[in-house]
Amino acid sequence: MGIFSYFKSKPKQERKAGGNRAALFVYATEALENMAFISNAVSLVTYFFGYMNFSLTKSATTLTNFMGTSFLLALFGGFISDTFLSRFKTCVLFGCIELVGYALLAIQAHFHQLRPPPCKGSANHECVAADGGQVVMFFTGLYLVALGTSGMKAGLPTLGADQFDDKDPKESVQLSSYFNWFLLSLTVGGIFGVTIVVWISTNQGWDWAFGVCTVAILAAIVFVTMGKSLYRNNVPKGSPLLRIIQVFVVTIKNRKLPIPEMADELYQVHDNEAGVQNEILPRTDQFRFLDRAAIFSQASISPAGPWRLCTVTQVEETKILIRMLPIILSTVFMNTCLAQLQTFTIQQSTTMDTNLLGFKVPGPSIPVIPLVFMFISIPIYDRIFVPIARKFTGIPTGIRHLQRVGVGLVLSAVSMGVAGLVERKRKSVALEHNMVDSSQPLPMSVFWLGYQYAIFGLADMFTLIGLLEFFYAESSAGMKSLSTAISWCSLAFGFFLSSVVVEVVDKVSGGWLANNNLNRDKLDYFYWLLAAISVVNFGIYLGCASWYRYKKVDFNQGENNYDDSKAAKGKQFEMATI
Repeated sequence: MGIFSYFKSKPKQERKAGGNRAALFVYATEALENMAFISNAVSLVTYFFGYMNFSLTKSATTLTNFMGTSFLLALFGGFISDTFLSRFKTCVLFGCIELVGYALLAIQAHFHQLRPPPCKGSANHECVAADGGQVVMFFTGLYLVALGTSGMKAGLPTLGADQFDDKDPKESVQLSSYFNWFLLSLTVGGIFGVTIVVWISTNQGWDWAFGVCTVAILAAIVFVTMGKSLYRNNVPKGSPLLRIIQVFVVTIKNRKLPIPEMADELYQVHDNEAGVQNEILPRTDQFRFLDRAAIFSQASISPAGPWRLCTVTQVEETKILIRMLPIILSTVFMNTCLAQLQTFTIQQSTTMDTNLLGFKVPGPSIPVIPLVFMFISIPIYDRIFVPIARKFTGIPTGIRHLQRVGVGLVLSAVSMGVAGLVERKRKSVALEHNMVDSSQPLPMSVFWLGYQYAIFGLADMFTLIGLLEFFYAESSAGMKSLSTAISWCSLAFGFFLSSVVVEVVDKVSGGWLANNNLNRDKLDYFYWLLAAISVVNFGIYLGCASWYRYKKVDFNQGENNYDDSKAAKGKQFEMATI
């Protein structure tokens, strides 16, 4: 009896892990990491231009490439997390990489011998850009930061989400709140980044700013490590990409076979390990041609192997990923609009009165407006809106993930429309005071820009976490980090698309943005064009969201649901549902 009671007590001990206590360490880690990342995202262009002596064009391109690469590399971090390492180990490893990157940048910023000499003025053009070893050290540090932050962005959201069991009614509600509080921690870090760290870089020097970022990442690693004993750690299930490739390869091999009408004619395997719940994805009617990969025949098992026969669950994993792609692609344009707020709106702020109670607000700190608005809105959304909506819909999240994303896309279009109105107002002030060609600030407060920023901040609250939660909930157990990382790719493609959109619009319009003078440019027309395209994009999104089919999951638990004879015949078994 003693032995049996010992083994019975083990699951109870394991269930104590996870929950909100474990998630607190994830929140702290995300706040510190995002503080470092966001502070550089809004102000690094001044370091490239003023310290590395890059041209304005190269400075802007370098920042865009850094941002886009950081988000794209999240796919690599997600792949590592799902295939080789646990989420926890992924966060620690990539956090250390990011730490080294910031340390290199801090060292280079501190020692003038590692940087080009300062420009002596534009009159004699005595300005030498960084080259040779200086460039090697700079880009090594910069892209170590990009690689490190990508792994953190892929691993941290899923590490925190893993602490809640979505099959438990109580914890499924906590899981929904987790994503909201994760966004809040990201927002708090961003607020400190665009205010305190930007102020340090402006007034104390970039070596101090990079030094603060280095210390912040070190503290982030310490925090995520402190929660190790509380985490529910995932076990890597092998390469999700390899499983997807296997489905396509076997489908091509079986392309001449007829598609079975009955689900029980397809191959499905249940693990008979006692006490372990296994996610079983039933057959769906979309992309039926892929079902050929699960057709059981004598040829497919002689010799047996994953390159000859796939399970229905494996096929459905592939279908889920294909169904997700139109969703992520239809959210890219929203992040193209976001890129305009980080470029043109910052330029607008330089022409306006930035005084606030006697304090001059730095241009790169203007994005604190949407962050503060999100800081206020997230608790209201989580504690007031979601519980009320839950009573009407019965959905733990209040509204479905795709509905939340759709609300964000609508607000994004509204934000661009308001941005056009504010720009029209700004230009009218310039005309009224005869300051069209003046370099002096207009008698118009920079906080007029707060309208478009606030609306877009609300849009970001709905869309970003809606996507993260959607990809986490809809992906299969073996590819949650990779799928969550896909949501960050929307940001990457948005930044890359931004440059293309600006160039195309400028050429087609005959120079809306070509005067290098916002008072003579037609930036208001550009904003309204973005608003119109956003409306069209929302229509496309509605079609994609209506077409999407949420996954249905069955679970097989333990030996009672396993049938050796059926497994040998390759038939689909009866599924135990919860």
